[in-house]
Amino acid sequence: MRLTLVIALALAACGGAASQAEDPALIRADGRAIDGDTVSFDVRIFGADAFEKRQLCRNTNGCWPCGKAAQDYASKLLKSGSSTIRLTGKQSYGRPIGTVEIGGQDLGESMIAAGLAVPATSYLKNDPERAQRYLAAYENAEARHAGVHAGYFIDPAKWRRGERLSCEARGKSSRER
Repeated sequence: MRLTLVIALALAACGGAASQAEDPALIRADGRAIDGDTVSFDVRIFGADAFEKRQLCRNTNGCWPCGKAAQDYASKLLKSGSSTIRLTGKQSYGRPIGTVEIGGQDLGESMIAAGLAVPATSYLKNDPERAQRYLAAYENAEARHAGVHAGYFIDPAKWRRGERLSCEARGKSSRER
């Protein structure tokens, strides 16, 4: 996967791909999901905050691995075609932030529409059109009870700070110690 990215960057640097040479912020590469909002080319998804890999959510059947579901869904979308990544020029957790499109479909918006991510509106202030789309996708997912909207969840940012549902273990797991 990384080799594909290296080749794409090399072609762009040499002027071998016209669209990439015209827009240095554009990268074309194949990818795979590390977790719901991070893909193998180490790009954080702009404006969408997906549930973390080990995060649990609750529905009528009890707790379920919504973070793993987010990762699996992102992976499925990424395997469906080549990705187009547009970097924002900003970084988060030491990784560049960018939008990812697969077949013209915005990955962040797809994750939100599936109920497996929430809009990160504080990051979308300079992109009101995307903010509007992401909020509409969220409201639609909520109305359809898609993904986490079929029950209860902790916002991913709060989960990263240590908040948990009553069915989740609190504190660090034995793997983290």
